[in-house]
Amino acid sequence: MRKIIFLIILFLIAEIHTKAQDISKLFNQVDNSVVTIQVIESKTVGEGKTDKVSYGALGTGVLINKEGKILTAAHVVNNADQIMVIFKDGQTLQAKVESLSRKADIAVIKTQGIINNPQIAKLGNSDETKIGDKIIIIGNPMGLYHSLSVGYISRKETSIQSTSALKSMEIFQTDAAINTGNSGGPMFNLNGEVIGIVSSILSRSGGFEGIGFVATINIIKDLLLDNSNNWIGVDAFYLHGKIAFAFNIAQGGGVLIENVSKNSPAYYMGLKGGNLISVINKQEVVIGGDIVLAIDNYKFDTPKNTEKAINYLNTLEKGTNYTLKILRAGEIIELKWIIKGTSENNW
Repeated sequence: MRKIIFLIILFLIAEIHTKAQDISKLFNQVDNSVVTIQVIESKTVGEGKTDKVSYGALGTGVLINKEGKILTAAHVVNNADQIMVIFKDGQTLQAKVESLSRKADIAVIKTQGIINNPQIAKLGNSDETKIGDKIIIIGNPMGLYHSLSVGYISRKETSIQSTSALKSMEIFQTDAAINTGNSGGPMFNLNGEVIGIVSSILSRSGGFEGIGFVATINIIKDLLLDNSNNWIGVDAFYLHGKIAFAFNIAQGGGVLIENVSKNSPAYYMGLKGGNLISVINKQEVVIGGDIVLAIDNYKFDTPKNTEKAINYLNTLEKGTNYTLKILRAGEIIELKWIIKGTSENNW
C-alpha cells in the first residue's frame, strides 16, 4: 500500500514538473514577439494655463507582422506625443498609431524603420477559447520587463458595467496577475497563439486583486485588422442633455475636446484642447477646448447619431475631403480636411 502511495506521489511530482517545463518552453517560444512600449505624453496643468506637463508611461505590445505592426492597448498610446518600441534584443524604433478603438481599448501601432530580426506572433481564434482554459500573459508589470504570469480564463463577457470603455465589447476575465505596465500585453493559449490583449484590472486598491480584463483577438480582428478604425489623437468627453445646454450647445449634444496629442491627426487639423479641470457628474473633465458639433452632415447631437457619425468617419477613404463643424469660444467655425493616408495626417 505504501509503495502504491509512493508511486502516486512520484507520478504527481513528475506531472507537475512536466507542466512547468511546458510553460517554460512556451514562454521561450513566444517571448521574442513581445515588445516594450515607452511613451511621452503631455497634458494640461488644469489651472486655466496653456502650459502642459510632459511625462513618461510604460506599456506592452506584441508584433504581428514583419512590417512592424504591433497590437497594444489604446490607453497606452492614445495621448502619446512620442512612441518608442523596444524589442527583446534591445533594438529600439519609433512608432506611430495606425488605428485605434477607445471603446474596446485596443490599438495598432507601426514601427518606423526596419526590424533587425522580427519574431512574429501567431493570432488565434478566441471563439475556440473556453472558461477554464489555461493561459499565459507576458508584459512589463511595474517596469519588470518580460515578466510571465499564468492563469485561467475565468469568464467570457460581451458586456461589462464596471468599466464604461468596455461596454458592449467581447472580453475575457482572467485570474492571471495584471498590473501597471502589463497593459497592451498579449495573452497566449497553450498553442502559443495570441487570443487577447490586456486592457485593464478591476481593483479597489489600484493593484491587482485577482480580476483582469483582456480584449479578445476576434474583436481586435473585427475592429482594427479587418476594418478601418482611424486614430484621432484626442481625449474627448461627450456632452448631452442639460450639460450640453450649460455649454451653450443649442443642438443638444457635442464632443468636448479635452486634450490633443502632438503630431496627431487632430493636431494637424487644428483642433484645440482644454486648459481647466472641472468636475462633471463626479468625473474630472478638462474644459475650455473645442466642441465638435458635426462631421459633414452627421451631427453629434444624440448618442445614437454620434455613433453614426463615428461610423461614417471610419468609412472615409484616402483622398476624401470632409468638414468638421466646431464650437470655439462661443463661435461656430469650420475645419476642412482631407484623408491623406498616413497617421500623421488622417483624422
